[in-house]
Amino acid sequence: MKGGLALEMQRVANDIDALFDAYLAPVDDARARLIEAMRHAAIGGGKRLRPLLVCLVANLFGVARESALRAGLAIESIHVYSLIHDDLPAMDDDDMRRGRPTVHKAYDEATAILAGDAFQTLAFEVLADPATHSDPFVRVELVSELAKASGMAGMVGGQMMDIVAETTTFELATVTRLQQLKTGALIAFAIEAGAILGKVAPEGRMRLRNFAHDLGLAFQIADDLLDVEGDPALAGKALGKDAEAGKATFVSLLGVERARSQAQLLVEQAIGHLSNFGSEADLLRDIARYTVNRDR
Repeated sequence: MKGGLALEMQRVANDIDALFDAYLAPVDDARARLIEAMRHAAIGGGKRLRPLLVCLVANLFGVARESALRAGLAIESIHVYSLIHDDLPAMDDDDMRRGRPTVHKAYDEATAILAGDAFQTLAFEVLADPATHSDPFVRVELVSELAKASGMAGMVGGQMMDIVAETTTFELATVTRLQQLKTGALIAFAIEAGAILGKVAPEGRMRLRNFAHDLGLAFQIADDLLDVEGDPALAGKALGKDAEAGKATFVSLLGVERARSQAQLLVEQAIGHLSNFGSEADLLRDIARYTVNRDR
């Protein structure tokens, strides 16, 4: 990872941790276990890729960093909620996440469910707050688009397809659709959110949407490759579970080398969509390259 990107990634991670710390301040009442579980899930872990993307795109349009971070916090809240629920016994039944016990293991299933629920509602509380943006029309668009990206037409719909994949053989087009919903929709919204904060009209966001589309698919192919070739210690979670469950993935359908080549092609296409930007978009180009070269 290039030095500039590594520094900005760490800076955003620290800022997001500080915001979570403020929102999830410990309480001295019967909610204490819930807050502890939320802090366990959210603080001090993860790549913070989605908040980073919001900040990088928002910076292209002169958006205040505080606004971008708050939108990034909302998206990360949805992401954390999805991880908590994905790890539950009824779903992926995972014991480790980000190198630490999953929430249902560290606490219990009921607390994990409630923690996920609370993160989902926190996301919209943050976006609806005037502190995120002074223009109510911007806030409404952020709320509306995040709801679409995280609901049945986005992440949750993709997760349902992922469950069906355990008992159904999917062809490449269906696996692509699954990942566009499960993983790609939230990444795409993170990129578009920066432009929404900058009051860029929908027709002016097409290149960024194309960038997001290719980046999201490249990210998932890289994830599938890591699931086959990665180091569980670096990943901080169990690997190889898709193959064990018999799920079709980009790697199982294309093979390792074709999958790797496809991911690289998508990265180059993604970078091409940024041709109308100059050096101010270099970190976005770097993050596209990082997507397929990461080890976790």
